[in-house]
Amino acid sequence: MTIEEIKQNGTVVACKPRLLNDNNMHYCPGCSHGVVHRILAEIIDEMHLDDNIIGVAPVGCAVFAYNYIDIDWIEAAHGRAPAVATAAHRLNPDRVVFTYQGDGDLAAIGTAEAIHAANRGENITIIFINNGIYGMTGGQMAPTTLEGMKTSTTPYGRRVDLNGYPLKISDLFAQLDGTCYVTRQSVHTPAAVRKAKKAIAQAFRNSIEKRGTSVIEIVSTCNSGWKMSAAQSNKWMEENMFPHYPMGDLKNTVK
Repeated sequence: MTIEEIKQNGTVVACKPRLLNDNNMHYCPGCSHGVVHRILAEIIDEMHLDDNIIGVAPVGCAVFAYNYIDIDWIEAAHGRAPAVATAAHRLNPDRVVFTYQGDGDLAAIGTAEAIHAANRGENITIIFINNGIYGMTGGQMAPTTLEGMKTSTTPYGRRVDLNGYPLKISDLFAQLDGTCYVTRQSVHTPAAVRKAKKAIAQAFRNSIEKRGTSVIEIVSTCNSGWKMSAAQSNKWMEENMFPHYPMGDLKNTVK
């Protein structure tokens, strides 16, 4: 019996998405990246896009995304994924093109590329993993680090007078005429995962329909960088990240 036949019989509770490779993921236990990878693989398969999609992953924890999801990938320099995605889509206008970026990558070194690609209304999807810290490089303060949050470069907590305010970059995206859809989601519960999956699928449809730039922010945890257990990280995220980065659509021109 095939997987499709088993699904039709209603006997499958969960199975590995077809496009996820058998490679063991390098992410820390409790990391949100693995969940997002899974729903990405599911969406691409369900929308029959596996031969018609290009992912762009830059430097950061997500740099090895190409090692896990079996689609065409381009690796970009740190922060440059939206610029590379712009070229990829203009050269392949019938392809769905998306970037997969962390907050240090997108909201710091890649701010110019991201903002201007969105302002031009490039038909790409930007998937933005916001865990409020530089995860791969040692837990330094990121633009999205909360006020008072301790990191390796703010051991006594982020100070507004010294370090500035946490950057709500998705709010900036929502103000640009080139964006058609900007939403903030999470993947910390089954219900949240379903909403995030729906949002990413909508973003890909927007790209297919040439509506402009879609931005999907996923507020996430980094239990290694935060020095917490996975359970503690989820609780801390709900109590501290969500009030500053509230869930829901910031802009949706397709209703």
